[in-house]
Amino acid sequence: MSVIGAVEEKLHMKEFRHLNVIAMFFVAVLLISNVASSKILKLGPFDFDGGTILFPLSYIFGDVLTEVYGYKRTRKIIWMGLLMNVMMAVVFLLVGWLPPSKDWVNQDAYMAILGWTPRIVLASCVAYFAGEFSNSYILAKIKIWMNGRMLWVRTILSTVVGEGLDTIIFVMIAFYGVLPNELLIAVIVSNYIFKIGVEVVFTPVTYLVIGFLKRKEGIDVYDRGTNFNPFALE
Repeated sequence: MSVIGAVEEKLHMKEFRHLNVIAMFFVAVLLISNVASSKILKLGPFDFDGGTILFPLSYIFGDVLTEVYGYKRTRKIIWMGLLMNVMMAVVFLLVGWLPPSKDWVNQDAYMAILGWTPRIVLASCVAYFAGEFSNSYILAKIKIWMNGRMLWVRTILSTVVGEGLDTIIFVMIAFYGVLPNELLIAVIVSNYIFKIGVEVVFTPVTYLVIGFLKRKEGIDVYDRGTNFNPFALE
């Protein structure tokens, strides 16, 4: 490798030295949330699936990724999260279907928590795809339209749309006909209010993290001319 090539590689690694950390947290939050979603819980006036406690952070990480690194890089990470989610679901299903040892008496408990049905897997994947890509797309577009001003407008508005799609799609595919209609509506409304509330409350933290990353990474991407097709490979 030439000296110039070595310098360019070193600069490239330095430029995005925090990207992998943010991506790791993004995917981890997604996977943990999906496992926790197997329980419907009540917290004060809200009824929601357990994953809602953590899942809103995935949208905050998505905001950070798109705002700092741009839609193109975020698109790859969204796909990675989807693939990891599918792999986790397949492993859980496979382990559940395999015959248990005769001395192991927790098969029913395992299936109740981790024995995801294809319906739950489908709900999770479709909702995630629609929610995360719409969130990233809207944030990137508003950033261009407003020339980077008023970060809070794009983080909140993108989450309002993304979380709305995610919540409605997931709950309807996963639980329609399983939960009573009144509880179904309560879960949708509670999930949505809670998720938007988390986004608003964490807005000052989002500002700090984004400001820190832009300074340290020396990057602030505006997606002018970006191909926003979620299936694009470039």
